[in-house]
Amino acid sequence: MVTREDLQRIDQLYARLPEAAAALRKRLGRPVTMSEKLLVAHAADPAAQEFTRGTSYLTLYPDRVAMQDATAQMAILQFMLAGRDQTAVPTTVHCDHLIQARVGASEDMRAALEANREVYEFLRSSSQRYGLGFWQPGAGIIHQVFLEQYAFPGGLLIGTDSHTPNGGGLGMLAVGVGGSEAADVMAGLPWEVKCPKLIGVHLRGRLSGWTSSKDVILKVCGLLTTKGGTNKIIEYFGPGTRSISATGKGTITNMGAEVGATTSVFPFDERMSTYLRATGRAEVADRAERIRAALAADPEVEQDPKAYFDEVIEIDLSTLEPHIVGPKSPDAARPISRMAADLARGGWPAQIRVALIGSCTNSSYEDIGRAAQVAEQAKREGLKAKCYFLITPGSDQIYHTIQRDGQMAALEAIGGSVLANACGPCIGQWKREDIKPGEVNSILTSFNRNFPRRNDGTAETLAFMGSPEIVTAIALTGDLRFNPLTDSIPGPDGRAVRLQPPEAPELPPRGFAAGEAGFLPPLPSAERARVPVVIQEGSERLQALEPFAPWDGRDLERLPILLKAKGQCTTDHISPAGAWLRYRGHLDKISDNMFLGAENAFTDKPGTGMDQLDGQVKPLAQIARHYLKEGLGWVAVGEVNYGEGSSREHAAMSPRFLGCKAVIVKSFARLHETNLKKQGILPLTFVTPADYDLLRADDRVSLLNLKALAPGRPLTMRVTRADGSTATVTLAHSLTADQIRWFQAGSALNLIRSQQAAR
Repeated sequence: MVTREDLQRIDQLYARLPEAAAALRKRLGRPVTMSEKLLVAHAADPAAQEFTRGTSYLTLYPDRVAMQDATAQMAILQFMLAGRDQTAVPTTVHCDHLIQARVGASEDMRAALEANREVYEFLRSSSQRYGLGFWQPGAGIIHQVFLEQYAFPGGLLIGTDSHTPNGGGLGMLAVGVGGSEAADVMAGLPWEVKCPKLIGVHLRGRLSGWTSSKDVILKVCGLLTTKGGTNKIIEYFGPGTRSISATGKGTITNMGAEVGATTSVFPFDERMSTYLRATGRAEVADRAERIRAALAADPEVEQDPKAYFDEVIEIDLSTLEPHIVGPKSPDAARPISRMAADLARGGWPAQIRVALIGSCTNSSYEDIGRAAQVAEQAKREGLKAKCYFLITPGSDQIYHTIQRDGQMAALEAIGGSVLANACGPCIGQWKREDIKPGEVNSILTSFNRNFPRRNDGTAETLAFMGSPEIVTAIALTGDLRFNPLTDSIPGPDGRAVRLQPPEAPELPPRGFAAGEAGFLPPLPSAERARVPVVIQEGSERLQALEPFAPWDGRDLERLPILLKAKGQCTTDHISPAGAWLRYRGHLDKISDNMFLGAENAFTDKPGTGMDQLDGQVKPLAQIARHYLKEGLGWVAVGEVNYGEGSSREHAAMSPRFLGCKAVIVKSFARLHETNLKKQGILPLTFVTPADYDLLRADDRVSLLNLKALAPGRPLTMRVTRADGSTATVTLAHSLTADQIRWFQAGSALNLIRSQQAAR
């Protein structure tokens, strides 16, 4: 779905990309990788931007924003505070996360539309009001739809979901972010990310037989582990890349999230060009082919990769064996030939209760086709699945195409049930009725994540993952010990049935069928102002935001310490998820979870503190509300790497909403520190870390001389004891001049709003 405006933006990027790469090459005095070319082409100030891997912070302007329905709620509510009539970059909303799988596509869709009606209406109306593209419930999973409709080589996408890197299958730098970061970019702010280190994965040979693109990333997960890609880009290169379809590449880049990678990317090639043309984007393919060299690493990189990457992995596709990973972690990898031995060693149930294929990771035409080819073999031999067999098409386009071309019928013929075009069991939106609470059981999926509770909310479910064709084959026996490469299946007549390696086209010979679920394009600008944003009165799920109050120009005097966090304090400790996600669009409701998981040095029970006004020990959110009612702000104190974890915006918004003025710690996780700045909270660090130990439950703190707040200038904090004695503590900060203006305005979005009003 490429508009004239999209092509103009692509033309602008492609015009500067070769020049930006040449300038970086000259500056660094060496050839450059594909990732480096794309990063410098999106830098806010390419000439001044530092590119020290693992140290520098990059300031970039993304080309697009994509949001799923769960995270889009708060992102749009924040964007509305900026006072803009439309987003600064093209943005789409995809309704895929709130549809629960239970009995089948039609009934599950009806239930979701009823349960989430007010959320969908808000997202639809706000998208129409502010010029966002809106993909209605049932249209498909965000990443599959984005690959089919919007992705283009060389672009930079940020998306509010961890598997946004799926776009790397079409040569994009596609990065998962939090809703606050999306709102900022929609409002016109640049995006900040640590300059990633680079892992090069050299692919040689060709995939064949039962081995698929899924096995490439399962192998990589086993090699790197769940943390081996943190703050790194995984860049694939070598002749093997050209043997993998564009959607196969998307499978690989999608699951780079499982090793913590910032993103993953493949160089542009003819397989991408073919996919672009098949999905109605021939004009994009033509443009990409004209700058092909700029959409790949320099030739010297492939010749001597260790000189240009921080780490290099070699994989020979010709000898790669199908893999199965799990349980409990996506890096628990082994070739399928080792599965039986590992099952015995682990004591895991070999019989699977459910087999599931599809998801954003493996629901392409090629994926479903290979699984269906296995099913067709089974049907001819009279075989059926020996367990529940569920199929999740990735998009409405895929659904209608496989329905037309017969793959769906083949899968249903062996007992498969087709679910809605949504995330469903992959993200825990699955109401299972085939197990009892606490029952240990095994399932096998072609999904991307398999941590405990991930799929069905049950810790006892052991989730294993493989390719769609391997999952389908094993479903015919219901036994994880079955290896279709070497084993036979007893047929109904007692004859041994040996499955042949599946083959399927990567694209439909008759073209893709048109989807029917519905897309609402952005309205013309003249019509947008007439669209009211719908938020139901009295809603518990949605709440319009009010701008935070600007700084009043005075020092912050005699603030109580709400929390002195002890040990690790992640964004999940600050704003737990789980059942609270229902309220992610209602800041007041979700703020009742504030600091629920935090260990407070002043109390014995997590999430509690002492109310200085009445001396009672209470939940921290209740204390904060009491202080707020009395017109009293407060501070939170923490230790090392405060705010690590996901970029959950509520971890900064809830404290600000309930009266937090400053967070004072030994050190911050960088992303959370930035989120605090954007919400108008002062993030401060102890110049002397031992000063953390000085602070007591009944102390009051004052932050002095704020009118002189300037980059690099320390602040003075006066600590007043209950007996009237005082101590002085010096605090540092990393606020820039622009970020100080955020604090003064009350938030970054407040500043943008005032600038918009002044135009």
